[in-house]
Amino acid sequence: MDGLRFLLAETQVFGISMHPWKIVGLSGSVVFGLRFIIQWIASERARKSVIPFGFWECSALGSMLMLSYFAIYQRDSVGVISTAMPLPIYLRNLYFRYTHREPKHAGNAPRPAE
Repeated sequence: MDGLRFLLAETQVFGISMHPWKIVGLSGSVVFGLRFIIQWIASERARKSVIPFGFWECSALGSMLMLSYFAIYQRDSVGVISTAMPLPIYLRNLYFRYTHREPKHAGNAPRPAE
């Protein structure tokens, strides 16, 4: 039981209070932010603005991590609403991608040989 208590304990890292739930929330923010880097790279490859599959994966995973942080640890209704509202859109786009086999989008297609 002491090991579990140690894992759930709040510690200080560089003067910042850290807790396992904060790591969940921060991880969600990082994953959610990575979606823009993925979109930028895909758009550069396609030479036009595109939204690749990874964008929706990062959106859904980041939202779920942040939603769990806001709902379970913080109990913050503003955070819950702001992360839960767009989640159905992200999941619907993932559903479309998983049910349609071939890439329909230039950002998902392999880069042509130069």
